[in-house]
Amino acid sequence: MPKKTIRDLELAGRRVLVRVDFNVPLDHQSGTAVVTDDTRIRESLPTLNYLREHGAKVILMSHLGRPKGKPAPEFSLRPVAEYLQSLLGQPVAFSPEVVGEVPARIIAGLQNGDVALLENVRFEAGEEKNDPDLAARLASLGDVFVNDAFGSAHRAHASTAGIAAHLPAVSGFLMEKELAFMHDELQSPARPFVVILGGAKVSDKIKVIDRLLEQADTILIGGGMAYTFKLALGQSIGKSLCEPDLVDTARAALDKARARGVKFLLPVDNMIVEHLDFGAKTVSPGWFTEIDGGIPDGWEGVDIGPETIRQYCEEVAAARTIVWNGPMGVFEIKDCSRGTFAIAEAIAANTGCRSIIGGGDSVKAVKRAGVADKVTFISTGGGASLELLEGKELPGVAALLDA
Repeated sequence: MPKKTIRDLELAGRRVLVRVDFNVPLDHQSGTAVVTDDTRIRESLPTLNYLREHGAKVILMSHLGRPKGKPAPEFSLRPVAEYLQSLLGQPVAFSPEVVGEVPARIIAGLQNGDVALLENVRFEAGEEKNDPDLAARLASLGDVFVNDAFGSAHRAHASTAGIAAHLPAVSGFLMEKELAFMHDELQSPARPFVVILGGAKVSDKIKVIDRLLEQADTILIGGGMAYTFKLALGQSIGKSLCEPDLVDTARAALDKARARGVKFLLPVDNMIVEHLDFGAKTVSPGWFTEIDGGIPDGWEGVDIGPETIRQYCEEVAAARTIVWNGPMGVFEIKDCSRGTFAIAEAIAANTGCRSIIGGGDSVKAVKRAGVADKVTFISTGGGASLELLEGKELPGVAALLDA
């Protein structure tokens, strides 16, 4: 998916509008908003530093949270501007407005290598509607457009897609890296190619499963979604999370796997509990089902069991390419986290494979397991990575100039 990048631009003295993904968690409890996870900000630094070093006037745009098209103080990007200053070691001019005279005046005062950050683009009602007028007003603030916000690339918004109708549009280094791993790398993966999919719902991943059944050698299923597949096989699942209306869809995926010769593994044993309180992060004492045994009425599966862990880790150890998206259980609760962390550690231990962690909870898992530095690539975009794995065209990527 080759797209033009900032390497293809003349940058000195030009106003470069950069869509970044600074949708980072903020802690407001101290009275001053504090960035609690700066991963997405740090991932943007190679692009920002390149632009600065080549004399661009850098104007950053991002969203934060869901302010529903109007200003909301708790979603202001001002704390992010202050945090970015500390990372860059230079001032970051902050515009309290997204478009209009205020940002235009701030931008007019920028020198080559300076950086400015506009207020939250979702304070504008037209952002999520991809309003052409807002896109044109944003474009008037710059000479070229750079999209480095992979995490928002699956949204056709004014600051991700609409603006590209008015300015030359290229990718930043983070976008380039995301596309290389989440798309290009998987077109001809080193084999065996093992896909690990977890999470709560089959409905969230069924399109990914269908697509990857045409590419993968082995698919390992965990999390709540596994119980819909178990139900499709006629197994008892107690009160485990399930989507009964997707049983036929799950059965069709199993049939497709058999027809294509793809190993499609489901848990052979599970950790089960009678009571789970997600809010309080507690569960009643649990136990493991027998191998190939069902889940009794009144009990629910919350993690994969020890035999499943053994089998899945064996597949992971033999893989040459791994894609992981979704936890194996309710890993936010310590008693239900064993399977997820075992998978994270097994991936990290396979130093001979290319391991791609596809955003969301899987990223949290590898970080909490302390192995984030031992995997090949961690995606910054959960929803975008899923849609790319489904084979969809991302609007924020399609709008960029082809290489």
